[in-house]
Amino acid sequence: MPLDQHATASTRLRARAASAGAGATSATQKAVAALVQAVGDLVDAAVNRVLLTDERVTSAAEAQRLLAGDEDAEALADKIQRVVVLAVPVVRMLARGARFTRLPWVMLASSTASIAIAVRSGVRELQVLASLVAHRVEQATGAPSDPALVKKVAIDLYLKPKRAPDLSDDRLRLVRLTRTWLLRGAFGRNTAKRAAKALAAAEKLDGADLAARWKSTHAPD
Repeated sequence: MPLDQHATASTRLRARAASAGAGATSATQKAVAALVQAVGDLVDAAVNRVLLTDERVTSAAEAQRLLAGDEDAEALADKIQRVVVLAVPVVRMLARGARFTRLPWVMLASSTASIAIAVRSGVRELQVLASLVAHRVEQATGAPSDPALVKKVAIDLYLKPKRAPDLSDDRLRLVRLTRTWLLRGAFGRNTAKRAAKALAAAEKLDGADLAARWKSTHAPD
């Protein structure tokens, strides 16, 4: 093959490879976006379900007892299943790129069952934590807690138990929460210690201060 023809063919191959790579990246991004949205829907439904009742978790010790007992996820089964259905292919897509991202190939062995267990236990931990956060706010203010505040504080504590919740914005860290649950399912990690730390931190919250800061920062115009 003449040199100029060889160069042209090589250029075409590189262009096709780049196009294929861009297509794969785009597909992954869309899959991740859909998964994060599903996690957001699950969190909303799970925490709202807790807040609509008059029952509250009043201490970290009580929360631990609840987590150790049987759970009833029937009401959230459809949303949990949707997260799992979207999560499994995302984990496998990420694992296929492990040679570039250094993610362990063991992620390919992740099963639907392990991810389902991770999501189910994770959302239960978040529900119990949210109930304790709501209790701290309601006990201090004598008024119903703002669901947006409860979700924000619960997720922040769940992800970073040692860090004070950041109330400067109302964004929920759903991408990080999704990643946490995926990694737990992929590697079989147990986050009981992290949940315990989050519950201990929630028990020490100043509910009146949280409510006041949230109101001053996010009061409607």
